[in-house]
Amino acid sequence: MQEKTLPARSARILALAAITLALAACQSTDLSSPTVRFDRQVDYGDAKAVELVTNEFGSTDLQLIAEKMTGGLLETGIFQGRPTVTISTVKNKTSEYIDTTNVMNSIQTALVKSGKVRFVRSISEMQAGVDELQRQNQSGLYKQGSTAKIGQMTAAKYSMEGELSSIVKQSSNTKDVYYKFTLKLFDVQEGTVEWQDEKEIRKTSKR
Repeated sequence: MQEKTLPARSARILALAAITLALAACQSTDLSSPTVRFDRQVDYGDAKAVELVTNEFGSTDLQLIAEKMTGGLLETGIFQGRPTVTISTVKNKTSEYIDTTNVMNSIQTALVKSGKVRFVRSISEMQAGVDELQRQNQSGLYKQGSTAKIGQMTAAKYSMEGELSSIVKQSSNTKDVYYKFTLKLFDVQEGTVEWQDEKEIRKTSKR
């Protein structure tokens, strides 16, 4: 019995349709199932979880300090009218290497999100602002009238200063670490302390 064959044109149409479906399937698979793989498995944890690996200064300590300082500042009502604040110095008086900038960044982030205060450049950030002003006004690359004007920066009404200290006591089987973070808010013009608060943290470990 002789088999029926499709016309040549119909065969070409069916072949093109099959290729199109195959490509679409490949694209759908690529989008839903990325092929990036790692040799080592990584597990994500809760960034807010209590960190108890050691009794050295850690992420939980940073979060506790930031929450206490931010809450205390916002409760005072000192930020009426969205005053300007700058971060002056943050001293680390502990025996550990601690990036105290992270602590102040967390406090600043929470205060900015509250919408009750504006931050101006700190001392460490000022040079970048000066460089940008000079680039806009002295390079000749920008249209006149579109550049930021020199001498128009807003000065800070308040200056924020922090200090982190610690006391470490250790015996043959116990280590006790006491941290104290102090934050002060100064009126720049008058030089007065307008607000001050502390956060104390004690961590004890046994061998």
